[in-house]
Amino acid sequence: MGRASLFFVAFVAFSTTAFPPPARAAEAPFEPSLVRLAEILGSLHFLRNLCGEPGEQWRGEMEKLLLAENPDPARRAKFIASFNRGYRAYAGTYTSCTASATEAIRRYMKEGEELTREVAGRYGN
Repeated sequence: MGRASLFFVAFVAFSTTAFPPPARAAEAPFEPSLVRLAEILGSLHFLRNLCGEPGEQWRGEMEKLLLAENPDPARRAKFIASFNRGYRAYAGTYTSCTASATEAIRRYMKEGEELTREVAGRYGN
């Protein structure tokens, strides 16, 4: 191995120990709750429209969540993927409003309220 190669290997070894890669930010303790809330909003967006409440209310609530959190691109993508997962979970199953769809709406409304109250109460300003 030539002298330049040895220098390069030594430099790389030194730089990786002297300048470690930046640490990833620790996930906030409320992160799983917000991801779940995004999924619930997606489900409600589909189900409420299916059951006769046309509009963008639940997509609007998702936009408010994103504005409030101001997430970095990776975290934003995670929230959006969760919203879309909730939407698609029912879009692939329901074509009309049924008793089980209205029950799902009721349950998601309750869970969404509880999550919102818990996060705001525990971590809010």
